[in-house]
Amino acid sequence: MTASAPRTRTDGPDGLAAPELVMEFDEVALTYPGSPPVEALKPCHLAVERGDYLAVVGPSGSGKSTFLNIAGLLDVPTQGRYLLDGTDTTALREADRTALRGRRIGFVFQAFHLVPHRSAVENVTLSMLYAGTPRRERRERALEALHRVGLDHRADALPIRMSGGERQRVAIARALVARPSLLLCDELTGNLDSATAESVLTLLDELHRDGMTLLVITHDPVVAARAARRVTIRDGVLTEAETPAVHTAAGAR
Repeated sequence: MTASAPRTRTDGPDGLAAPELVMEFDEVALTYPGSPPVEALKPCHLAVERGDYLAVVGPSGSGKSTFLNIAGLLDVPTQGRYLLDGTDTTALREADRTALRGRRIGFVFQAFHLVPHRSAVENVTLSMLYAGTPRRERRERALEALHRVGLDHRADALPIRMSGGERQRVAIARALVARPSLLLCDELTGNLDSATAESVLTLLDELHRDGMTLLVITHDPVVAARAARRVTIRDGVLTEAETPAVHTAAGAR
C-alpha cells in the first residue's frame, strides 16, 4: 500500500473546494533518545477530514500511545509537521499548544476521570474553568452537552451513584462542551460490559452522523469495526486498511 500525500484545503482542479482537514500528519515521527534511540512512531502521513470516523488499532507496545500523545498535542514529534485545523502545531510555543488543545480537542479515556463528589453537570462545568468560557454560560452549556449524550435527566447525580455507562457519557459530555474539532477517544469501552459498551458506541455513531470528527484508539476489533476508516500501528509503522470508502492510504516510511 502506498503512502498518501499530504492534502491541503486549496481548491481542486474541478473548481470545487478540497475536503477540509481537521488534522494532518506530514512525515510525522517521534524518536526517544537513548542507546540505541527508540523509534516509537516512524515517519508517516495521515489526513483526517472533517466528519471522519477513524479507528487506530494495534497491540500493546505498537506505538498507539505515542500516536495518541502527538494527536492530542501532549507530545511534540521529533520529525515532520502536525497540522490541526490548518495550524502547524509543531511551530507553537507550549502555552499556545496548550490553549489550542483546550479549544480544539476533546478527550475521552478508559478511566472516566470524574470528580466523584461533584454532580454530572458540575464535572462538565469544571472543564470550562480554564477555557475562558464566561461564568454565566457554563451551566447552560454543560446542560446542553449532557442533553446531547442523553443524560440531562441525571445532571444532578453524583458519579459514585451512576453506572459505568452513565459515567462514560458524562466524560463524553465533558469532552464535547468546548465544541472541539476533534474527539479523541482512548479505549473508551475498556471498563464497560458488552451491553453498556454497545450503548456508548451507538452514541459515537450518533455524534458521527451529526458531523463530529472522531478518532478512536483501541485494541478491540469490535470497536474498530464501527469506524469508517481503520489504521493499524505495529512496531511504530502506521498503515491504513483498504475499505470501500473513498480514502487513500495512511502509510509509513
